Amino acid sequence: MNAAEASVEIAGTHSRQAVLVEPGRLELRDYVVPHPGPGELLIQIRCALTCGTDLKMFRRGHPLWKLPIAFGHEFSGVVMEAGEGVTAFKAGDEIMAAPTAPCGICFYCQHGQENLCDDAVGRMVLGAYADMLVLPAHVVARNTFIKPADLPFEEAALLEPLSCVVHAQEMARPEKTETVAIIGGGAFSLLHMLVLKAAGVREVVVVGRGAKRLKWAEEMGADRVIDARSVDATAEIARLNGGFGPDLVIECTGQVEGWQDAVARVRRGGRVVFFGGCPVGTVLSVDTRLMHYDNLTLMAAFHFRPRDVRRAYELLEGRALNAGSVINARMRLGDLVEVFAMLERGVVLKCAVIP
Repeated sequence: MNAAEASVEIAGTHSRQAVLVEPGRLELRDYVVPHPGPGELLIQIRCALTCGTDLKMFRRGHPLWKLPIAFGHEFSGVVMEAGEGVTAFKAGDEIMAAPTAPCGICFYCQHGQENLCDDAVGRMVLGAYADMLVLPAHVVARNTFIKPADLPFEEAALLEPLSCVVHAQEMARPEKTETVAIIGGGAFSLLHMLVLKAAGVREVVVVGRGAKRLKWAEEMGADRVIDARSVDATAEIARLNGGFGPDLVIECTGQVEGWQDAVARVRRGGRVVFFGGCPVGTVLSVDTRLMHYDNLTLMAAFHFRPRDVRRAYELLEGRALNAGSVINARMRLGDLVEVFAMLERGVVLKCAVIP
C-alpha cells in the first residue's frame, strides 16, 4: 500500500494527541484524523522534539494560549495526504517545517520584521506530540521543506529552534576574530555554540550550571566551559579575550538574573543578545552610566523570519553543524509524562518523542 492509498484509510480514524490540560498535567487523548483542507497537509509525525518553551508552558501555562491545548511544536514527518491546491508536496514526501509563518502583508512584514507579525505566533501549529498533524496552508506555503533523504527525522525536527538561533545571530553578527560567551547550558545554548563554531568564530565559551551540562558542552565543541556557580566564575570570564572580557554575550537562561549577568560580563564596546524570554512581569534594571560610557549594544531576539528558516534549512541540509548532538534521549509518545519528568530533573537536553 502506498502513502496515497494509506491516507484514505487514516483520515476518519482515531489517533493520539497529547493535551496540556493544566500546568503539570498532560493527557494523551484520542481524536478523529481529518482530511486536510485546501492548501493543507496531513502528516504522520516521525519525530517531535522537546523544547524549553514546552517545559515553561508545562510548568506555568502560556499567556498566549488558554488551556487545555494540544501540545508540542517541533516536528518532522511524512505527508499522508495533500489538500486541494497543494502542488509542492505529495503523499509519501518526507518533510520538515517550522510551526509558524507570517502573513506577508502587515506593517511588520512590509518592514522585514516578519518575526513580529501577529499571524506568526498567533497561528502557531501546536499538537506535534501526536501520531498525526494537519499543517495549515500558510505554513505549507512558506515554511515547509522536503527533508533531504540523508537527514534523520530527529535532526530535521530541529528546523524551528535553529531558525530562532539563526535570527539572533543575524542580529548579533559575530566576527571570526571574536570571543563569544553563552550564558546557560541548555539545548538552545549549545545550538548557538554549534552555529558559532561552524562559522569559524575564534573562541566560544559556555557559562553554565552543573557538571553534566558543562561536560555535554565540552564534548560538543565548546572552546571553554565555566561553571557559573564557581567562586572564580566572574574572574574567569573577565580574563577572556586577553583580559578585556567577551566581545559578545548571548543570554539563554530566560531569567532576569541571567540578563543582568550578561550586561555585567560583556566588554566595553561589546554586544549582548537577550535570547531567553523571561517570565511575564519581570523587569531588567540597567546601569545607564555603564551602558552609555561603555558604549554597550543591547538587543533582544524574538522568533524568526522566513529567511532565517531558509538559512536554518540550508545549515541542516549541508550537515555542517552536527546539530543532532543536542538530542540525547529518545522516548515513545506514550511515555510523554516521563519525558517531562526527565526535563524537570535536568537529565536530558532535548528528547526525541517517537510516536
